[in-house]
Amino acid sequence: MRASQVENLKFRGIAGGCSFLKGLALVFAVLLLCTSIGCKSPDKSLSKVTKADLLYQLDRKFENPDAHCKLGELYCDEGQYAKAEYHFDTALAFDPVHRPTQAAMVNMFAKRGDKAKAQLYADMYIKQAAGSVSQSLQLGQAFQSQGCDEYVLACYQQALALSPDSAEANKHIGFYYVGKADKARAQEYLTRSFQANPNQPDVGLELGRLGVVVETPQMPENMRPKSAESSGQPAAGGSGKAAPGKPQEGKPPNKSGG
Repeated sequence: MRASQVENLKFRGIAGGCSFLKGLALVFAVLLLCTSIGCKSPDKSLSKVTKADLLYQLDRKFENPDAHCKLGELYCDEGQYAKAEYHFDTALAFDPVHRPTQAAMVNMFAKRGDKAKAQLYADMYIKQAAGSVSQSLQLGQAFQSQGCDEYVLACYQQALALSPDSAEANKHIGFYYVGKADKARAQEYLTRSFQANPNQPDVGLELGRLGVVVETPQMPENMRPKSAESSGQPAAGGSGKAAPGKPQEGKPPNKSGG
């Protein structure tokens, strides 16, 4: 092999190596950029992964109302209402009071244009929760997460009717009106909630934003820690008695006879 050919091969090898290193550096730079700013996958791929994950969960345990509900919501978002309704029905078969599924079912009927059926099912579910403050609030929250505002307030007011002094019921209604930018009603219900239970930082903060001065609840006198002086106990680090061989302050040392 001629020297010129050998040099040519060496040059190609060096050039190829440089290209490889450049490519490797480019890949590293892209990975570093993704790490620093965060790479977001397209919504469609995320949706497919989520659906596959839910199907996998159902393969492992079909009696899973949460997975059926979430899968039904995905089908509803895609306009596949028959599949959505199947999964909602299945979820409710396993848990007849699964509030997220009930709200999602009502939302599905509304989305596909069946307003009468949406109203019928909403009334049925609200009546079903009528005997419990917590269940009424849970259903209201589920409707709120689905954007079914026309049923949210009905649930919260039902809870309030069951327990007018409930801090939680007043709180939910108050924050509902905060979301509606109705400051007067928000202040009214949040104030009631805070009066019923002052240990609610989120309520106190929102009242502060509304211009209401709130006072932090003070600990009752009988629950406050007593100071060393008031309790008659020695201060920290002291035994309350003078050390042996040393006179107490303000008292002459004891003198033994002789």
